[in-house]
Amino acid sequence: MALKSFIDVPSDSHFPIQNLPYGVFSVGAGSARVGTRIGDYVLDLARLETDGYLPHAHPVFSCDSLNPFMELGRDAWRTVRDRLQRLLAADNATLRDNTSLRASTMIPVQNVTMHLPVRIGDYTDFYSSREHATNMGTMFRGKENALMPNWVYIPVAYHGRASSVVVSGTDIHRPRGQIKPDDGAPILAASKVMDFELEMGYFVGAGNELGTPIPVDRAADHFFGMVLVNDWSARDIQKWEYQPLGPFLAKNLATSVSPWVVTLEALEPFRCASPLQDPPVLPYLEHAQEQAYDIDLEVLIQSAAMTEPFPISRSNFRYMYWTIAQQLAHHTITGCNMRHGDLLASGTLSGPTPETYGSMLELTWRGERPIELPSGETRKFIQDGDRVTVTGWASNEDFTVGFGEVTGRILPCL
Repeated sequence: MALKSFIDVPSDSHFPIQNLPYGVFSVGAGSARVGTRIGDYVLDLARLETDGYLPHAHPVFSCDSLNPFMELGRDAWRTVRDRLQRLLAADNATLRDNTSLRASTMIPVQNVTMHLPVRIGDYTDFYSSREHATNMGTMFRGKENALMPNWVYIPVAYHGRASSVVVSGTDIHRPRGQIKPDDGAPILAASKVMDFELEMGYFVGAGNELGTPIPVDRAADHFFGMVLVNDWSARDIQKWEYQPLGPFLAKNLATSVSPWVVTLEALEPFRCASPLQDPPVLPYLEHAQEQAYDIDLEVLIQSAAMTEPFPISRSNFRYMYWTIAQQLAHHTITGCNMRHGDLLASGTLSGPTPETYGSMLELTWRGERPIELPSGETRKFIQDGDRVTVTGWASNEDFTVGFGEVTGRILPCL
């Protein structure tokens, strides 16, 4: 029988008792602190900690980030998760029957403001969907040379800009940068080819010492949890700058993340087989086949003329060729030291068919196949006033574990 809570959680909610993600919230002018989400409520973990209901010698939930809690490691994460599930269970009277405690700790979600959940030290964005890499290579190098020779041997990545990672709901101004017209010298201008990238991100909780790689079969001990990611991209700026060293200004304008961090423990029921890797990987990247997660992902767009968002893409996290364990093992094989709060992202998660592509560049195939919106408008790329929303969830016959959404709107260039 599935675990049940005394909190009435709608059947289509992303946040049943099986989820219990972590986030940072505030109420009114109050201080930011850590909470978890159950149905349509935020449970104030700082208050529960202060009152002795959560087991810690040193306060970690009255902080304005998850970093102190993440630093404690996986045993502590599991202990807190178990305690929270017991407190919220339908057959436990501790919180259920304590009216004053419930009133002080259970806050309707519409009354809170969500903040960036983690102080991010470093941010690495991978390029781990074979379908996306193939599509990009086909567009710019031809089908015969779609994948670069190293792609099937190493999880390719670039280091992003941690300072411009923002929480869902943050508006993004169209960037200005160097753009190379087809028939002239480069100019400084506002990007005309704004794009989203459908991604997922994962936070490192427990780090490693400099010089000590993380084995692929121990990676799960170091990941705290996952979020949705929209890696905004200025494609015309990227086209001019990316050779020979790859993305720079085209990506550093902003990366949006969802506010609730879903733990690997909550996602364990949705582990599934990862794509077959051919040719075989080097031994330090070898792991059991079931290292992917069956997480449905959807992208919606809403123009200023529309009253509701319109779905334009549906993909899944399981399409990712290089798993999160392989990404972390490869990242640290040189001895690179990861720290709690570091963010790794998947890269664009495109699937095998056009409706599963994870960027406008692919969905419209370089703008040659515009998307028709219900308003009668068409889109080759993202226009000013457009809001892009990414949502994601994993389901079985008993419950859904979801991420909520990450949303952002493009504003005119300053």
